[in-house]
Amino acid sequence: MAVNQTVNYTDDNIKTIDGVEHIRLRPGMYIGRQGNGNNPGDGIYILLKEILDNSIDEFAMGFGKQVIINIENNEVTVRDFGRGIPLDSVIKATSILNTGGKFDDKAFKKSVGLNGVGTKAVNALSESFYVCSHRDGECSWARFERGELKESGREATKEKNGTLVRFKPDDMMFPGFNYNLDFVETMVKNYSYLKKGLTLTLNGVSYKSENGLLDLVNENLSDTPLYSPIHLEGEDVEIVLSHCNAYGENIASFVNGQNTRDGGTHLAAFREAIAKTLKEFFKKNYAPEDCRQGIVGAISIQIQEPNFEGQTKTKLGSTYMWEKMVKAEDGTFTTDIGPTIRSFVNDFVSKNLNNYLTIHKELQPIIEEKIKASQKEREEISSIQKKTRERNKRANVYNRKLKDCRYHFNDKVTEKTADDIERSSIFITEGDSASGTITKVRNANNQAVFSLRGKPINCFKESRKKVAENEELNLLISALGVEDDIENLRYNNIIVATDADDDGMHIRMLVLTFIMKYYPELIRRGHVHILQTPLFRVRNKKATRYCYSQEEKEKAIKELKSGVEITRFKGLGEISSNEFVDFIGENMRLDLVKLAEEESISDIMEFYMGDNTIERQNFIRENLRSEEELEDVNI
Repeated sequence: MAVNQTVNYTDDNIKTIDGVEHIRLRPGMYIGRQGNGNNPGDGIYILLKEILDNSIDEFAMGFGKQVIINIENNEVTVRDFGRGIPLDSVIKATSILNTGGKFDDKAFKKSVGLNGVGTKAVNALSESFYVCSHRDGECSWARFERGELKESGREATKEKNGTLVRFKPDDMMFPGFNYNLDFVETMVKNYSYLKKGLTLTLNGVSYKSENGLLDLVNENLSDTPLYSPIHLEGEDVEIVLSHCNAYGENIASFVNGQNTRDGGTHLAAFREAIAKTLKEFFKKNYAPEDCRQGIVGAISIQIQEPNFEGQTKTKLGSTYMWEKMVKAEDGTFTTDIGPTIRSFVNDFVSKNLNNYLTIHKELQPIIEEKIKASQKEREEISSIQKKTRERNKRANVYNRKLKDCRYHFNDKVTEKTADDIERSSIFITEGDSASGTITKVRNANNQAVFSLRGKPINCFKESRKKVAENEELNLLISALGVEDDIENLRYNNIIVATDADDDGMHIRMLVLTFIMKYYPELIRRGHVHILQTPLFRVRNKKATRYCYSQEEKEKAIKELKSGVEITRFKGLGEISSNEFVDFIGENMRLDLVKLAEEESISDIMEFYMGDNTIERQNFIRENLRSEEELEDVNI
């Protein structure tokens, strides 16, 4: 191996950078993805959540019953009426890393933000940040720009106690960002469900829940439940559950008021507890998946010092209800460990759900009939799928259709980092040309390619048995790894990559219909995306621009000026491998497939994939862009 002799490694190479600089240099370590606001997981929503978490924690500790949020021109203002930041610590608490009041659980017993990073990250990643704390007739305030203190002061005030924070995310860190108020509204609603009695006002509209998680489930039911949701509450735990006739599971999960959309130990414990309790209650060895098929519900738990996977806190990693070091009088340390989350949730569900079903005898036949129906269908489908897979295995079809990652799912690799899992992707494409192009230029370490042959069947119109007999969809299920349990999903990102023509759009809709009908959790958890590919290439002798819309094309033409050549791409196969590598790399554009909780899956599929109704014809006419709008006319 050649060694570069010209690079010296000296004391000058050892650098120390302050907290603000480090946050701006490595924002992903603190807020996860950056993004522009098109995805509910984008950084600008994490910034808002970090500020809101502090206000929610104040309410949880018994201080302040209202939080006011205003968002105007992408500037966010949050005012709570808690205790307010101690006046001498306002600057320190909002600008110096690892500084905060939550390291000692005497002040905040069951808060979300415990690492002293959140507010500081908001400050560092905002072009402007203002904080003012009101306490007992005095206020202390400070104004920052990109984490740098510009001015501060302390004076008398007549305002009620509490904290006001106003910030505007930095466009340098979040280029072209915009707040989607639908995402913000969902966040605010969730806070209200989880903190009964708290009023949250967003841009003048107030949200308050009196029944907690029961309100969440009732207001977001997309399918008619088979029975009124069961609502059980205990110390540090609250659950709601019912069944409907839809496929899959739809269980929301929360920890200390944080929406853990990727689940974690508490959700795994809840799923296990439901199946275990129902099996024991009916004294039948029902399969867990049959007990949970079509279930809707939610779980919220409160624990001390939660351990989340990643700064964005979307998955709980804690094993115990609490686990902390305790210093004895002699100076030695011991570990104080509470019950496991698994045993805590199991014990609560087992006791309380059993008692509920014993009292409400009318629910027993409804639930058991649902379990038996799920069992019968699963066994029938499983037999068909097994035969189909064996046939494909003998024909070696699977290896021809799936080009897997070489790293993430190699059996010899036992440990995968959070970043490995986050980046793992599978492209679902159609045709040898497109799949060949993507396979050639993908990152084989973490990007897999699955090639469809023609159009899959329309699952909306066919029976589950007919779908099970379909070779293409069976192989896709195997590739995703979700035959037995959605938790076994092998890729974090499922990316539908089809041509931007009529056939490509139809294939896209057929794939999404299949996922939406049988695996809606994949969409609800944010795993499903549409790959954007450029419609145009605009270039001259000096530069090349790839454009994803008519507007981008017009802008490129103006900027490149003379000698411009325009190419209109109509299929993935038309784009050369050398070009395509840019479109599935670090900067690839993905459209997240979203499904609001209150949207009925059956209604959506009926509209888009059902009979050709007048309503759908009108929708197409109103939204259709003509080929002339996309072609290079008048150039």
